[in-house]
Amino acid sequence: MFLRSTEVNQFRNLAGEITWGDRLNILYGDNGQGKTNWLEAIQILIHAKSFRTHHLHETVAFGQRAALVRGTAHRGDAIDRELQVSIHQNTRQTFINGKREPVSRYLAQLHAVWFTADELEVVRGGPEARRNFLDRGVTSLHPPYTQTISTYNKVIKQKKRLLEQALDGQIRLTELREQVAPWNSQIISLGTQIHRARTRYVTLLCEALEQNLFGDDLMIRYVSSLESKGDLANYDQLIADRLDLRLEAEMYAGACLIGPHRDDFEIRFRHRNLRSFGSSGQQRSALITLDLAAISVYYSKHQEYPVFLIDDVDAELDGSRIERLLEYLDGRTQTFVTTSKRNYFERFNRKANFYEVREGQAIPQTAFSRQLMRAGNVS
Repeated sequence: MFLRSTEVNQFRNLAGEITWGDRLNILYGDNGQGKTNWLEAIQILIHAKSFRTHHLHETVAFGQRAALVRGTAHRGDAIDRELQVSIHQNTRQTFINGKREPVSRYLAQLHAVWFTADELEVVRGGPEARRNFLDRGVTSLHPPYTQTISTYNKVIKQKKRLLEQALDGQIRLTELREQVAPWNSQIISLGTQIHRARTRYVTLLCEALEQNLFGDDLMIRYVSSLESKGDLANYDQLIADRLDLRLEAEMYAGACLIGPHRDDFEIRFRHRNLRSFGSSGQQRSALITLDLAAISVYYSKHQEYPVFLIDDVDAELDGSRIERLLEYLDGRTQTFVTTSKRNYFERFNRKANFYEVREGQAIPQTAFSRQLMRAGNVS
């Protein structure tokens, strides 16, 4: 699985079409030139989402009304497919070979795992970042799951609206119980699917972590918000009972208090919670290890590796860890790395494709031009 090319139109400050290598691709250049923008374009092309913003209109170039990212993807022995994401205001449209397709089918074409400074929230931030990490992993194994999550979130919003009306005195408790019943029914059904999918995925991650892929003694555990409230093995009945029991509390809170949208998972290093007690270096190391575990799980399911994106790698990892990481990935994943320090990667000169990013354009560097650069003959 790899991305052959990426073309952008009116996307941030970028311009042009780039042909990528199928192994290690290094985008280097000064800060503010657009290196991370190219990674974002690749991620949107693969996932129809940005790792930098929830508001896609922010990716449209200043003064423009729409943006487009397209590219060619190769997977296994299949014929290459043309992928395209069109962005207009805050809406998106996804296309495969020129035909508009639903996101659930589009997401089955390629998959990416990414390591960025913002993604460190998975380790050091709140539960939402960790839930999102799990949900991306589940979707990578079963793309229709993205629709399950989307529908569940809409149900939660609808129920919350009713609870807020009850809190304001617009609906009595007896009326609320009747009106909220259809939404609770969906929360039971969808919530059970989400709980089971996430716990299965955490089990797979744990199995991958046991292989000690990167030399870290890391442990994770899914933490249901209904833990200690009853039998999690009988989750559908447990959540039904709790929804009934806690309705009045939900009304007074004006919020949905029961469901997997309040779940989390623990990340421990040598039996210590990394969020509370881990150093910055340990947290970075843990995220890389989780990413490698996610890559391993994906491979075990599909017998091919996802694309891996690493932003500003030399700012987040030390030299020895960068070397070990890239050595591990070599021959496995198509990897895209951004850096402001090209010299960190000279030893990968024969294995990597280099692109200098200037004012939004990614300029391929030939082996000869790189030799000249190392000799100091060209800037």
